[in-house]
Amino acid sequence: MQINVAFRHTEASEALKRYAEEKVSRIKKYLEEPIEAHVVLQVEKFRHIADVTVESNGLRINAREETEDMYSAIDMVVGKLEGQVKKQKEKLRNRKLTASEKAQRLTMNILEWPSEVTSEPRVVTTQQIYAKPMDVDEAVMQLNLSNGDFLVFTNRATMNVNVLYRRKDGNYGLIEPVQ
Repeated sequence: MQINVAFRHTEASEALKRYAEEKVSRIKKYLEEPIEAHVVLQVEKFRHIADVTVESNGLRINAREETEDMYSAIDMVVGKLEGQVKKQKEKLRNRKLTASEKAQRLTMNILEWPSEVTSEPRVVTTQQIYAKPMDVDEAVMQLNLSNGDFLVFTNRATMNVNVLYRRKDGNYGLIEPVQ
């Protein structure tokens, strides 16, 4: 995460700069890299203003707070940013399904291996999921925003159901059907 801190109409304080960087870096757990944050700290008469712009993978979020103390302005603006990022994440998760997306409903079977080596695995639960149409980049963002290990989606380029999964080495794997 790259954080740029600028001071306007006030002296540049290393302690204030470190405090702003530490607080703004908290939002990186909600966003996917690369993340770029621009923080502007300024003083106008008796108002202390913290203005932050965060950019991540095409998403741009702005927040501004004015208080009588610069540290509280930074705290409040970071709280606003976290709220906006969570709201954006929730929007992506809860977007309404179209008729074509509902037609792409899939059934996922979860298998369990019993303790006996000789017996066969059996279906323990069945779960229905929707394979939402999206690009591979959007699927990577969705997987980063979720706590899951894989994501089933319909690839907009091919209109086929694909599976994106996290690999143990930190990269991603993509399973595509052969036509």
